[in-house]
Amino acid sequence: MIKFFRKIRKQFLTENKFTKYLLYAIGEIVLVVIGILIALQINNANELKKTRKKEVQYLSNISKDLQLNIAELDRYIAKRETQILSANSILNHYEGEPITDYVQFNNNTINIYTWRKFFQNNNTFQELVNSGNLSLISNQEIKNVLLELEKVYKVTKDEEEHFRFDSEELLYKPYFEKIDCYPLVENFKYQISQGQIGKNIPISKIEINKMLKDLTQKNGFVMAAFEFDALRTQFQNMKNICNDAISLIDEEINSDDA
Repeated sequence: MIKFFRKIRKQFLTENKFTKYLLYAIGEIVLVVIGILIALQINNANELKKTRKKEVQYLSNISKDLQLNIAELDRYIAKRETQILSANSILNHYEGEPITDYVQFNNNTINIYTWRKFFQNNNTFQELVNSGNLSLISNQEIKNVLLELEKVYKVTKDEEEHFRFDSEELLYKPYFEKIDCYPLVENFKYQISQGQIGKNIPISKIEINKMLKDLTQKNGFVMAAFEFDALRTQFQNMKNICNDAISLIDEEINSDDA
């Protein structure tokens, strides 16, 4: 093909047909430019495909993280609901309701004391942010909902830290100073393991009655009921946002098949 064009160009020059040669040269330049533009377009299309493939992979991984989040949030919501019931049950006894089951009372108190912090699964999102690749997500609505989830998560962590301080000052400190924890903890382990671990040590009514006279601990259970309810609301909010994000991601990924 190159030899063919060279032959034509040489023929025009030999026959002194300058005008035709000039037109030919311009046409040849145009063909070269068109060829370059087509090559660039093909290259850009390939790069866009690679970028889109990477974006879809990130979105898929984020969706998996969100699904893990929902499963974990369901567990934490259920746990907080049992703790709210335990705190309110204990507060009823502080208000004068007689204790008929000291083992259950003990189980309720330990249910409040043994709480855990929530940590969300956001490894993929953090990878995008830390690597500066958040712009890979082209759908602004998805980015907004993920950023909103991070915002709510931070508020939740602040709420947890607030309760951690309250529990240390109002629950753990007075409990450890005034009550022998050993029989209470051993009995709790014995009950929940159906006798496989722990010891069946009788609960001391004297110890429990000392506890019911402690206003500091009562305030601790008041704060537990209040703050666990706030955390439950935050967890539910996070779950709703996770579901919204998954729906948007599914829609975005499936748009490639449309």
